[in-house]
Amino acid sequence: MSAVSTPPTTSAPARRDAEATRAAILKAARHLLARHAHADITLKAVAERAGVSAPLILKYFGNKDTLFARVMSFETDADALLGAPLDELGRHMVRHVLVSQSQQGADPLLRIVFAPLHGAQGDILRANFRTQVTERLTERLTGPEAGLRAELAVANLLGLGVMYGIARGVHVRGAALEEIVDRCAPAVQAHLTPGGGIQRP
Repeated sequence: MSAVSTPPTTSAPARRDAEATRAAILKAARHLLARHAHADITLKAVAERAGVSAPLILKYFGNKDTLFARVMSFETDADALLGAPLDELGRHMVRHVLVSQSQQGADPLLRIVFAPLHGAQGDILRANFRTQVTERLTERLTGPEAGLRAELAVANLLGLGVMYGIARGVHVRGAALEEIVDRCAPAVQAHLTPGGGIQRP
């Protein structure tokens, strides 16, 4: 009776998930862009932070300029930031900023704070921020001074993001997330909804 041979069980080579890899590369590039001038950031530095090889970055993005064109875009972040009905948007945006920082390690807006570091690239960052965030929010608002109100709402979010993620305020970071949302959301919503709580003398 001949023995039945079975093929050896070998585990398939681990496959790096392409989307997860791209996300790790973009996150690393965003982190570096918030701390260093664009001209000083190398693909090697991005690769080391992302835990990948520099050739893998070239495979997915082609070159440094293409990678940072993605990093300097706010389009995807704006999709998530603005993804709620207008009457709930202030609360949604405040929570999104806090959750992004506390759980995902990336703020959807704070790259704009570092635009002065980047020379001509900073101008691109500002232009993208204006068209993809503040002007897009302005289009959703009704009533007078929509552009001003949109910029003031975003200014509230940037201030919160700076205090939480850059200044690392101990009281803000020590408070429950929903408590911060409860305190900050009405001020943001007041700019979004005409008569939503802005008291003028």
